[in-house]
This record gives sequence, C-alpha cells and structure tokens, in this order.
Amino acid sequence: MAAMEVDGGDGKPLLERKQAFYRSLDDPFEIRDEKYKGQQYSQIYFMRLHNMRNLIYPLVPKWKPQLPVCTVLGLEEGKECIIVGTIYKHMKLKPSILDEYSKERSTIPLVKPHNFMHPDDHLVLEDESGRVKLGASVLAPSDFVTGIVMALHGKETSDGDFFVQDVLVAGLPPQVERPIISDNKYVVFISGLNVGGSMLNPLQFQLLVDHITGHLGDDREQSMASQIVRVVIAGNSVEVPKGLLSGQMVTPKEQYKIFEPIKELDISLTQLVVAMPVDIMPGTNDPANFSLPQQPLNRCLFPGASTYNTFVSCTNPHSFELDNVQFLGTSGQNIDDLGKYSDAKDKLEFMERTLRWRHLAPTAPNTLGCYPFTDRDPFLIESCPHVYFCGNQDKYETRVIQGPEGQSVRLICIPRFCESGIAIMLNMRNLECHTLSLSTNLDF
Repeated sequence: MAAMEVDGGDGKPLLERKQAFYRSLDDPFEIRDEKYKGQQYSQIYFMRLHNMRNLIYPLVPKWKPQLPVCTVLGLEEGKECIIVGTIYKHMKLKPSILDEYSKERSTIPLVKPHNFMHPDDHLVLEDESGRVKLGASVLAPSDFVTGIVMALHGKETSDGDFFVQDVLVAGLPPQVERPIISDNKYVVFISGLNVGGSMLNPLQFQLLVDHITGHLGDDREQSMASQIVRVVIAGNSVEVPKGLLSGQMVTPKEQYKIFEPIKELDISLTQLVVAMPVDIMPGTNDPANFSLPQQPLNRCLFPGASTYNTFVSCTNPHSFELDNVQFLGTSGQNIDDLGKYSDAKDKLEFMERTLRWRHLAPTAPNTLGCYPFTDRDPFLIESCPHVYFCGNQDKYETRVIQGPEGQSVRLICIPRFCESGIAIMLNMRNLECHTLSLSTNLDF
C-alpha cells in the first residue's frame, strides 16, 4: 500500500503518514456455511467444557497436588476432591418468556431493568455425569455467571450439596512478547456514533474526521495526526428509527429515513479511508445479524468507502495484529450482558474476568444470542492480547492488568461518541492512551 500524506497547508511540506503492518485474526468468528436446522446449543457447551478442561487439568497438580479429581456422579460425602465443570447460575429474577403466560406473574418482584440479581441466587456445577448445587462463602454468586468452566476444591455434604473451599480458573492465556516499537504510532478507537440519531452532533464528528485526517489543527496536532496508523470503529455506527423496523412494508419516504443514516456514515468513512486504514465492526443497532459473532457489515452499504482497500469491514468480536501488537475487542454486548447477571466495581473488572476465565462471552448462548456452533467455541481466548477494548460504554476507563507469566494487557472502555464526543488514541509504542475530544462550543 502506498504511503499516505497529510497536507500541511499554507505551502508547508507534506507530512508522510506512518504505517503499520496489519493482519486480521477474525477467521474463528467468520461463519461460512450458516445453518440452523438440526443444530443444538448443547454442542457449544460440550466443546467449551472439553477445551477448558484440557487447560485446567494440567494446573490442578500444582494447585492441590494431594487431592483426586472426581466427576459429579463420583462424589462421596465428606471426601475432599476436585471437580471440574460448567457453572450454571440459578437466578430468581432472570427474565423468561414463560413469565408472559404465568398465572402467578403478579407475584414476581419488580426489578431494575439493568440488573437481575437477587440474594437467593445460587450456583450449580455440571459436567457430563450430572450436576450439584454449590455452597460456601468463597464462591459469591454475584461474581459469576452461567457458562464459566472452573475447578472447585471441596466436599459433598449430607444435604447432597458441594461445599466449596477453593476455586481455580484457567487464568490469563499465554501471551506473545510485545514487540519493541521505537516510534509513536497511534490507533484511534471510536464507538457509538449513532449517525442519524438525535444525540450525535454532526459538526463534532466532522471536526474529529478533519482532525485525524490532518485537515485541522496546528503543526503539532498535524504531526500527531500523521502518526495515526489506523481507526477502529467499534459498533453502533448508525441509528435507524426503531418504528420503521417493525417488519411491515415501508413507504418510499420511510425507506429514505432508513438509508439516509447509512449514506451519511459512508460519506464520513470515505473521508477517513482516503487518509488511513479503517476497521468498522457491527454493533447491536447496525444492519447486521443480531447474534454473536456478528458478521461484517455488507460492503454494498458503503459504495463510497468500499472502493478503497483501506476500508475493512470486520466481525464482532474483532481480533487483529498491528506490527505484531495483538488487539482483541467487541462492540460491548458481552460486557453489557455480564453487567445484567453479575456484579463488579466497574466495566474494566468485567473485562478482566473474561480474560481470566479465557472466554469472551461466557453468557452466550444462555442470555446472549450466539450462533449454534457444533465443532468449536470461537469465544475461547487462546492467546492473551496486548490490547483488549470494549465499545459502547457509559464512560472512558482504562487500566493495565498483569499476569503471573509476565502478561500485560491494556484494557480500554470506549465511550459512546454520540453522548461523550470522545474518541480514544492508543500509542502502540508504550500502550499509553488518552482521549481525543473536539468542542463545538463558541466562547466569546
């Protein structure tokens, strides 16, 4: 790909845009022969348990060398042992379609729409042989969700429950060594544009486009803009009026309302891809399949931007390398769903848990829609990324977490741009990041 340049203006010399070698790692998330007939979700749980157990079993001798590993069916009362299986969380307030037809519907307590936890929630562990109810304070139900595979140290009680004394999860996966990058190279993350929605300030978005393409700012800002090697748009890029998507026939006037936001987005994307590579991921509100992994947005939606080879329509989740720095991220559905069925101090803690559980979306397919894979679970995290991002969050948050084998991961929560006006710039040289925001207020 030819070097791109940023126009300095006023007869100033052109700044050459820096570049980074890009490699997509989205293959596991691509669905090539889509079919649903005859496929059951039990298969994805079976593959998850099989693969995760192969990771956890080698850790058990170092963790509890004196204890045997048993199946649920092989438990004996009072005998300490290790069991490995999948967690199921029994939730009193978990929404169910059957509640719509229940005669006792009025007895169900009202809950906050954002969270369905209840003090009476309890955990169950199951493997191929059976299931057993879990007890003990070391295993707080509020910290876990259905779908996690873990090892438990404990013993069966006279009540038939398993009294948990200690917990082992797979932990952070192995990580390739982060390469040494001597120059500043930036990746810009944007999420929640919601083009066509009432909350987006079009002028603010245009100023952002002009800034990162090098058509705005002083010499220092233009020099920094020339160091941006890629833009990643993490979901919810357009907002189509929900009333138009009722499944009924739409009039030509209503069709215009549907297509206009996509047309506006294409105009902005075209300005970006002329200057630099752009990855666009689908989100909940975008014209893509609803269940995970979401497939790339059809290039026909973007007749302007798709004519450039710098335009890359990606899956959600999205995994890629830039100069051998590994990135992994989602448009936010996996983290938002964890927030409905478990508790944490912030969204970054949810993100950290998914890495330590080695699973991007443990609640899929229980409460998060996903394709019924029969031969694999694509959400297993086999390699620890250097950067892990999550789009469409309420606010910008970031931290670095460390692993026992030298792993280091930069976690980033990307706020919705339509609400915050904030994009995130990450420096690949040191994985430091900062916000990028342009105000449209005129102060005299």
